[in-house]
Amino acid sequence: MLIGHFSAGYLAATAALRRTPPARRRALMTAALIGSVLPDLDLIYFYGVDSSVHHHALLPHWPLLWVAVLVASSLFSCNNGLSRWGHLGLALGAAALLHCSLDSIAGSVRWLAPFSDHETTLVAVPPTHDSWILSFVTHWTFGLELAVVVAAAAVWWTQRRRARNP
Repeated sequence: MLIGHFSAGYLAATAALRRTPPARRRALMTAALIGSVLPDLDLIYFYGVDSSVHHHALLPHWPLLWVAVLVASSLFSCNNGLSRWGHLGLALGAAALLHCSLDSIAGSVRWLAPFSDHETTLVAVPPTHDSWILSFVTHWTFGLELAVVVAAAAVWWTQRRRARNP
């Protein structure tokens, strides 16, 4: 996925806001938006240091890392009630796990890393052009990304409109 992660994080956080106390909504949205793009932090290493290993093989793209964040946040919340930090950890971990799930549609993700190097991809995007980006953008799966972006824009616009005209 190239352009849909942030939008998907926004949609997920918007759905979760209904069950969130008003005082925590901004922090939850912020944590979810950060989590939705956080796995791609490994692109800095990939492009700046070592491009010999695909960035989806690096630690930030290990779904088990984000499962561990979710478990730790849940345990922390169980011991302390749904604290602010537990709440934020859950939002961050869930959004990062959503990122990995979306990358699995047309990209390869090692769902059991570091225990297995097996990569999972739901749909293979064939190299139809010289540029992998062009091959990806012209593949039907890119339409899914566009749909996510359009849906997020529609939700955002509708919410802003309602806020201005109660």
